[in-house]
Amino acid sequence: MMNVGLQETNLYDSCEKDSYYFKVGRLGVASFHGRNYHIRKRITTDQLNSYLASGQFVKASSGCYINMSKVASLTDGMLYFVQDGTGSKGLHIPRWKQQHMKNLLSERNSVAM
Repeated sequence: MMNVGLQETNLYDSCEKDSYYFKVGRLGVASFHGRNYHIRKRITTDQLNSYLASGQFVKASSGCYINMSKVASLTDGMLYFVQDGTGSKGLHIPRWKQQHMKNLLSERNSVAM
């Protein structure tokens, strides 16, 4: 008989990598939004700076940071995320940030090709 341990994955540990975006609220509490989850977690200023320094997350508005590797498109002021199956998750982007986001998406697409 063979004992195989089930490898448990903790969603709280990987929510930073897999989330579409997160919003930072009062007292350092961040709300991570993913495909089918919403997790609140306290983060430090050092953690926030490391997310931004990695280049994976970009500031979209006051307290809202977007995971650029999960973005599918930007149309009519809405940023849509890559989604498996039907439906899509979107987020409104302020007009003054839309051009910056379009530039980042075009840079990402030109590097991928």
